[in-house]
Amino acid sequence: MTASASVLLALLLLGAASSAHATPAPLPQGCGLAAKYPGDRGIAADPAVLLTEDFEARTIADLGKRWSDISNRDGAVLSLSKDVPSGSHGAHSLLMTADTRKNSGGHLYTTFRGVDRAFLRYYAKLAPDFGYEHHFVELGGYHPATPYANPRAGSRPEGDDRLMVFADLIGWYGRYPPPGIWSLYTYWPEMKISADHKYWGNCLSPATPQLAPRGKWVCVELMVKMNSAPDVADGELALWLDGKLVMHVVKGVPRGPWSGMGFDLLKEGGEPFEGLRLRTGRNLQINHVWIEHYVDEWAQRTNKVEHPQPIQRVWFDDVVVATEYIGPIK
Repeated sequence: MTASASVLLALLLLGAASSAHATPAPLPQGCGLAAKYPGDRGIAADPAVLLTEDFEARTIADLGKRWSDISNRDGAVLSLSKDVPSGSHGAHSLLMTADTRKNSGGHLYTTFRGVDRAFLRYYAKLAPDFGYEHHFVELGGYHPATPYANPRAGSRPEGDDRLMVFADLIGWYGRYPPPGIWSLYTYWPEMKISADHKYWGNCLSPATPQLAPRGKWVCVELMVKMNSAPDVADGELALWLDGKLVMHVVKGVPRGPWSGMGFDLLKEGGEPFEGLRLRTGRNLQINHVWIEHYVDEWAQRTNKVEHPQPIQRVWFDDVVVATEYIGPIK
């Protein structure tokens, strides 16, 4: 082989290696870690698991001891329910009842060991008369870690202080019927500014809108993967519903136009997404989960609801956070 041919071959191999490195591995669907633990029995002991919650506490007071911050105004928002998902090993779920005449819902928040990639799986059931939500469930990181949620809404993260990714329900000004469609409402250092010159979460939405059902249990799983280096935009976000991958936000995926509200993924056309630099320093890791049921009249007004129902109920169960894909209960 001549010297020039050797150089050409080396360049081709280097290009192929670089291309392979730039292409993210396909994400799993269907069965995952949970398949090894029918009913989720014993899943908490798996080395990949960072946190579990099955709501089998005897009282809400006992439940609160397992979370670093709990919001339960007047003791009227959180309660234990016997309504559980099919296949669950437990006998109870957590019912959150918001009443906009008295409160804005409630939440549970806690931290876990910081990691660069985390999966959050939970089951949720919205009441048959559920309206529009303001915020739902969040997976993210604070540096330094805090025992309570500190979102600092309206401001952009610096890159080494916080990252927040909400699996939210968005009505888009009433275009979608309640409770709206799934979207990843995200705060990160390269988010876009809103029309009011503040930084509200950018909504990153699937190419095929996913309307959230009411009156049935749904398995929701969210993945957040940090970028590998401060100057590399190889972060990833993903969303699964009942074990089906419905959204994967990664560099190069087709997207629609940017705005201060975010963008929609596209099946084809559009522009290739620039990628996610979710952090500018390695000290920021994923280290907390926020199970939130935040309801207010603003969410109803912006979705053109003239006479909103004040009572909004949602059930949660079988929460697992792990470093690998979890999947639905077997």
